[in-house]
Amino acid sequence: MDTTDEAILAALRDDARASLSDLAAALRLSRTTVRARLARLQQSGEILGFTVVTRSDVRADPVRGLMMIEIEGRGAERITRTLAGMAALRAVHSTNGRWDVIVEIGTKTLEEFDEVLARIRKLDGVVASETSLLLKTRKAGQAAP
Repeated sequence: MDTTDEAILAALRDDARASLSDLAAALRLSRTTVRARLARLQQSGEILGFTVVTRSDVRADPVRGLMMIEIEGRGAERITRTLAGMAALRAVHSTNGRWDVIVEIGTKTLEEFDEVLARIRKLDGVVASETSLLLKTRKAGQAAP
């Protein structure tokens, strides 16, 4: 992958529905070049697919955060199943390193957020956690203002 491929990917992150003609014009490449490179990026597995973001995907959760969780012993699978069933959790990620699981939390209020944290911390097998509130989110590849 070279700088041209990276530029194509950045343009697609900004607007995945951009036509080949629009991509070519924005990147000052031929339409044929853009099409060939996109095909190669898909065949190589660099581009795994295209997706759509719906209104429900960007649901307004005014209070959002990440909670890193350390799990004692072999309870990770059981705890992960329990976490996956919690409505306020937007995603549950297994990971390596210091933390066993990272969860994305979204609530309407700080009080609800605190209740979710307390509920998770009370789960049998959770031995440590660290939480960070998300203050501002930018889309990947988006330049800072």
